[in-house]
Amino acid sequence: MNRANPRTREIAQRLVAYEAHVDTTSEASLSAAMRVCEKLGRSISTLAGSGGFRSLLDRARVLASVDVPHLRGVQVNPDGSLSGFNGLTNSEAKKAGVALIAQLLGLLTNFVGEALLLRLLHDAWPDPVAIDESS
Repeated sequence: MNRANPRTREIAQRLVAYEAHVDTTSEASLSAAMRVCEKLGRSISTLAGSGGFRSLLDRARVLASVDVPHLRGVQVNPDGSLSGFNGLTNSEAKKAGVALIAQLLGLLTNFVGEALLLRLLHDAWPDPVAIDESS
């Protein structure tokens, strides 16, 4: 299995929580994860093009679906958005979003390195609360 490392998972959790703010519904968890993917998509598309981003996101989905079977029914759309999240509880939605983002961050780390990944994250989330490098 190709599980995300604890640091990457922690950053993914922090980003989803930051985007979700205080709303605790499953829709908020999904929306937060989708906002994280959208922000990452803008940065990644600059480096790898929109097709590159879709490919990375789809690979992250496949890897994350090992731990979160709900992701098997999710599709990456041509515009890089996600669809197919149906009937998930808040807990399932949050777990799916974090797993997907953690895998995406792991893939990015492998391709561009941790330093560039952190720079991309800070460009997308300039608020230091969203990403704490000390972890």
